[in-house]
Amino acid sequence: MSIISVFFSRTFLKFLSAGLINMLISTIIMFALYNIAGCGYWFSSAAAYIAGAALNFFLNKYFTFKIKEWEARMIIFFALVIAASYIIAYGIAKPAVSFLLQNYDSKIRGNISLLAGMCLFTPLNYLGQRFIVFRRNNDR
Repeated sequence: MSIISVFFSRTFLKFLSAGLINMLISTIIMFALYNIAGCGYWFSSAAAYIAGAALNFFLNKYFTFKIKEWEARMIIFFALVIAASYIIAYGIAKPAVSFLLQNYDSKIRGNISLLAGMCLFTPLNYLGQRFIVFRRNNDR
């Protein structure tokens, strides 16, 4: 299985569709907390991902990957993949954007960092969900 076939597949399109629903909810929460409520970068992004995680789990389990059985490992690995993808994506985004846009206002850098984190999070999360959380025998 090539990396191209992993990302250009029906499963990835379904993952993106489920992700759009989750993204709408998470984005509203994240930017409202950051821009309206005045919360910090880490709190705003973490709260948004925690709020969307349960919805994301059920959409991916039943809609994207069509997994019917329940295993405790799924929930544990799902939380670990979300956490790892989040830490990597947002941990890279903030310093990279701060460096690249150092002459811009901190609020602009923060908003662009949040957006960059979202863009990095998606492929990392997909790979983890597909090959760790909801993998099937033919994915191994």
